Amino acid sequence: MAQGEKISAVGALLRRVDRDRYVTALFAAPDRREALLALYAFNYEVARVREMVSEPLLGSIRLQWWRDAMEAIAAGGKPPQHEVAVPLGIAMRDFNLAPAPFERLLAAREADLATEPPATLHNLEQYAAATGGELAVLALDILGAGEAAQAGRHVGTGYALAGLLRAAAFHARAGRSFIPAELDPGRSALNLKPTPELTGAARSIANAARAHLEKARALKHQVPRAAMPALLIAALAEHWLRLLEKSGYDLFALSLARPDPWRGWRLWRAAHGSRYWR
Repeated sequence: MAQGEKISAVGALLRRVDRDRYVTALFAAPDRREALLALYAFNYEVARVREMVSEPLLGSIRLQWWRDAMEAIAAGGKPPQHEVAVPLGIAMRDFNLAPAPFERLLAAREADLATEPPATLHNLEQYAAATGGELAVLALDILGAGEAAQAGRHVGTGYALAGLLRAAAFHARAGRSFIPAELDPGRSALNLKPTPELTGAARSIANAARAHLEKARALKHQVPRAAMPALLIAALAEHWLRLLEKSGYDLFALSLARPDPWRGWRLWRAAHGSRYWR
């Protein structure tokens, strides 16, 4: 962002609530940046539905509100007057974003309203692919790099899996867990204390995240430079996974909760290095 350039409302929102994606969006060309910020702000809005409501039915109603907004925009109508829906509508129109990925993302967010954790690691990966993966594909469409969708889906999935591990303590304090039941049948994550079983579960999920990031990296020669802003989150995911490994896969280690003062530098190095998502 150029010095003195005024930040938009969605930009200001994202800078407060999703610093990782906010900073990566700044690496996009100016004519694509605002659409990326709107997309990521939409992701924040639907991701926080569970925290906003007192019962699942109210969450379903809120998600349906977004579905109706998407349908209206796709049909050429005006989006509802909302600080995120309006710029998102502009982005959908300007970049011809298909409604199907939005619907898959919203359908996956219904799982947030459930009180039970995913049954298996495979189920958790499907959830991460439908949320983080679909979001990355939409970001690539905005960047004009749709041919990198496969790599983007793996990056988004890996980042989402790492993010769920990173949020384990936050979820536990709210009485929720995304640790699959097959890995943590006793839901020990809710006790906010490391156990051998929970450590093993965290290692398994982290390995799944790394596998997706490696699959994305194997496709890097098929990825155009324009795709880079949507893939930079891989560098942040890998850094955090290394910290988790250093902690002995203790999801509640204090070292994991510290903000990363080098985030911007890591992204700059990834963006300008030969391996731009590491």
